[in-house]
Amino acid sequence: MKILITTAGSYGDVAPYTGLGARLRAAGHDVTLAAHDTFAPLVRGCGLRFRALPGDPGRRGPTAGGGRKELMRTATAFVRELGAGLVDVAEEGADALVLSATTAPLGWQLAEAMDVPALGAYLQPAHPTRAFAPVVSGARSLGGWGNRVAGRFSLRMVDRIYADAIRDLRARLDLPAAAPATVRARRERAHWPVLYGFSPAVVARPADWRAGLDVVGNWWPHQAADARLPPAVEEFLADGPPPVFIGFGSMAAGEGERLGELAVAALRRAGLRGVLQSGRAGLRAASDGVLTIGEVPHALLFRRLAAVVHHAGAGTTAAGLRAGVPAVPVPVTADQPFWAARLTAVGAAPGPVPFGRLTADRLADALTRAVRDPAYASAARAVARAMATEDAAGEALTAVEGLERG
Repeated sequence: MKILITTAGSYGDVAPYTGLGARLRAAGHDVTLAAHDTFAPLVRGCGLRFRALPGDPGRRGPTAGGGRKELMRTATAFVRELGAGLVDVAEEGADALVLSATTAPLGWQLAEAMDVPALGAYLQPAHPTRAFAPVVSGARSLGGWGNRVAGRFSLRMVDRIYADAIRDLRARLDLPAAAPATVRARRERAHWPVLYGFSPAVVARPADWRAGLDVVGNWWPHQAADARLPPAVEEFLADGPPPVFIGFGSMAAGEGERLGELAVAALRRAGLRGVLQSGRAGLRAASDGVLTIGEVPHALLFRRLAAVVHHAGAGTTAAGLRAGVPAVPVPVTADQPFWAARLTAVGAAPGPVPFGRLTADRLADALTRAVRDPAYASAARAVARAMATEDAAGEALTAVEGLERG
């Protein structure tokens, strides 16, 4: 099959699909992954075809500030630009589409125009449920009825954001006009298949979800068989007890100096060594017992650590649990409070330290608890054992090949 995978956003929104795509390619399928141009080396490096989508994830990355109206305007402009780019990407044709949560409302129009099946491959729970509130609304449950109502309202807000882009897309593709909610309802009535790429050991499949919504485990970023940590990292790891990792991914742009100083102070108070990942924040520090690094494979690094401090993005959360190490989540925005709460609920974290209330004392206290109390590491290892039994990429392969038979 000729398969087109589409995704958009930051590194954590793209990297999991490299592992999924590599599995499809290994089974003999012709796989193209469409993402922002900055991820071309990442995609081509795992043997997949690459097509560029418009948008700069660094420039448009989420922030904790900004009013709701401004966020809506920014998101609407982004998806309108993205929709136009998806049409260009799809000109080469495909036998099936694999769509992320961000690209799905646009991809449904492509699937209709191309008359090909589509499979959802989502990294966060998006369908309304009584089990929990929408992931973007924070970690607090509103009760069964309230959670489901809030979930439906969240989808209405998504449809508002995509309305202009879908109108443009349908006109360009010579499709009859249809409102986003109408297109969504058609897909749901048809029970279009969606695979959720997180572990059921972290978020169990809600009992009230319809058929065709399956929680299959994480799609891990593709990693070359000969991948190794940089020599400087290996030397640092060998030079003392396991350090802790501190990084904020694509969050906190421009706050590197402040966060670096805060991290060093917290590490000293907790009596721990640390590895700081610069990330979008530009995190950096010069201190004994502290190493600053760029991008390295989490799968190779995290299992060598005493704990991980991170922004609680879906991918980093899963990587820490896969390694069986405790966490100190520092959520900033979007779905991060949800994943921070899940880390706490499974017992792998002492509790979140929200970014807006982060201080050296709070971080030192949380790190001390996470590292010194063996219960957190024990809980993380239990989740890691469950994750080791999952084959999310294999589930995706079966689902894609089922589309062909259908």
